[in-house]
Amino acid sequence: MPSVINDSCIKCGTCAGICPVSAMHLSDSQMVIDPDTCIDCGACIAECPVSAICNDAEATPEAISFNAEQSKICPSA
Repeated sequence: MPSVINDSCIKCGTCAGICPVSAMHLSDSQMVIDPDTCIDCGACIAECPVSAICNDAEATPEAISFNAEQSKICPSA
């Protein structure tokens, strides 16, 4: 289960700095996680200062779709 970032994200980049596989990308509105790259280590979940990250079992379908779509068109963070 990959992690998912919701719209509470403040684009601080803390998640990108802690991710061991560089799965984070910066979209126009927030950070997103590439589900194909994420190894579900949970490091980003623990580090997010606004609790904007959860695993996909707890995420809304909209957040899952947004992360997947945006991660494909965004440059790496």
